[in-house]
Amino acid sequence: PVILDEIQYVPGLLGSLKLRIDKERRHNGRWLLTGSQQFHVMRDISESLAGRIAILDQLPFSVGELSAKKSPPLEQVLWNGCYPEPALYPAKRDLWLRAYVQTYLERDVRQLQQVRDLRAFEQFVALACARHAQGFNGSEFAREVGIAVPTARAWAGLLEASYLLYLLPPFFNNLGKRIIKSPKLYVLDPAIVCFLTRQPDAGAALAGAMGGALFEGLVVIEALKAFTNKGRKPALWYWRSHDGLEVDLIIQGKGTLIPIEIKLTATPQAQHTESLRRFRALAGEGRCSAGVLVCRVPKEQPLPHGVTALPWQQFPGWLGQQVE
Repeated sequence: PVILDEIQYVPGLLGSLKLRIDKERRHNGRWLLTGSQQFHVMRDISESLAGRIAILDQLPFSVGELSAKKSPPLEQVLWNGCYPEPALYPAKRDLWLRAYVQTYLERDVRQLQQVRDLRAFEQFVALACARHAQGFNGSEFAREVGIAVPTARAWAGLLEASYLLYLLPPFFNNLGKRIIKSPKLYVLDPAIVCFLTRQPDAGAALAGAMGGALFEGLVVIEALKAFTNKGRKPALWYWRSHDGLEVDLIIQGKGTLIPIEIKLTATPQAQHTESLRRFRALAGEGRCSAGVLVCRVPKEQPLPHGVTALPWQQFPGWLGQQVE
């Protein structure tokens, strides 16, 4: 096939490409277009090649792909991330991340939407990293950065379309009105969070105030990768009630909802299952499984209410069996 990289920068080629494809409709797979922006938000591609392309998202490595034999230590995964260069060549980590921020975020992303206020945009990206695994509120971001609310929401959408952020939607189907309905914000790669929040080293990142958020984000993004790697639209949500109960992640499994709690602990307790029990009671036992608690236990162990404590290293393999 002919490979055209970063196609979003040369949309003028698409008209000619459409003509070539229409002349050779019986021969599929002759053109491979790659780029660093989600194609479905690109008007030119959507209009020019509708019905002629298959779109596949290619995210960074999953934890299972980082090593065929044994998962790397948790602090190593969080520190080096899952992009090929820093993950496979840790000595290049700082140099690669610095270049990524400078060239990709500050130049390439801004050019896509003509972001004019570089300083405010940098502050927005840094704030997104600081709010990793928290609810996204456009008004709060706008106030802290000093921009308009529509701009804050547009920038969040831009960063999601450019594979820096993932906005996890809330689940509120028939579970009552008194629930939180804003999305949760996750940075796609933990190394970027560590870099832009200026974590001093891997151990400090895991043991510090960001440790729980980094671990939660790793698990949520692993679920996202499980769907995208199978060419499926992610069926992922979270749930939070107004009285403070929260299920970190809900996935649509094979005919059932699977609630997932994510805790950095290696010693899970009965109280860690309460949100899962409450959600299952509201959703209905016939519609929802008992759920799992992903944590740092050395091996699977049963918990109250039918919940299973699952080692984080086993989560990718377990998830692959749940996603159709």
